[in-house]
Amino acid sequence: MNVERPPTTPSSMFVLKKYVWLLGLFVLLSGPAGGQSNAMRPPDDFDVVREKVPKGKVETVEYMSGTVGVKRRATVYTPPGFSEDRKYGVLYLLHGIGGDEKEWYYHGNTDVIFDNLYAEEKLKPMIVVMPNGRAMKDDRPGDHIFDEEKIKAFSDFENDLLTDLIPFIEANYPVYTDRDNRALAGLSMGGGQALNFGLAHLDTFAWIGAFSPAPNTKTPEKLVPRPGKVIRKLRLLWISCGHEDDLMPVSERTHHYLEEKGVPHTYYVEPGKHDFVVWKNDLYQFSQLLFM
Repeated sequence: MNVERPPTTPSSMFVLKKYVWLLGLFVLLSGPAGGQSNAMRPPDDFDVVREKVPKGKVETVEYMSGTVGVKRRATVYTPPGFSEDRKYGVLYLLHGIGGDEKEWYYHGNTDVIFDNLYAEEKLKPMIVVMPNGRAMKDDRPGDHIFDEEKIKAFSDFENDLLTDLIPFIEANYPVYTDRDNRALAGLSMGGGQALNFGLAHLDTFAWIGAFSPAPNTKTPEKLVPRPGKVIRKLRLLWISCGHEDDLMPVSERTHHYLEEKGVPHTYYVEPGKHDFVVWKNDLYQFSQLLFM
């Protein structure tokens, strides 16, 4: 089932304040005061539909969840020129506490950002799967998003993701099935899920991204009890947050622990708050590093 969205407008430009770059691209450390500043600015229209750019396809799929006991929905983006005759890496992209499987599509312009990046030849071809990260029978956010049952459902999604959704995608799309071609990322609550699930399953995910991770994120000592294993296995660990975000301490504590333990990671602090202006930029930057 194809999905349609309302029209969108351009996001503002962004400036890099502080980060640690992975994979030998480069390293730049700048302190919060008196340090070096560097620009990471996408084009002004990076999240706006460009008429002459080839378009990918967005559809809603249903999969049977043994975890929940019902059929569940996910939104899937396939890139321009998608072919059943080749294989693709997969990015599993998670929403926030008030969202669902359409949040990234409706508010994050995922397909538009990716279409434009493909037109500029800046992305490896990949499929993006945007599930509902609230693993319960009635998985709509509703009016009481902080209900205990709903919070628990975000944790329960770990099993749904690993045992239900990933096998469904691998049975129905031409994708690679090894960890080196599987990425997990998310915003806010989904950023916490990405860290919690991804770092606990290094045999499943080699690329992990947390955009403004929320307080559901485990403490660093629980996330990375064995730093050496993470150093050996991860291809990319990305943590980013807007500098005006009230949840910045979650990102900071994780960054400081990883830095102390010598775990390579990208730490990206950018102007902004806890919103899609920040998260769209994060997706734009993070996605270009995947599957390289």
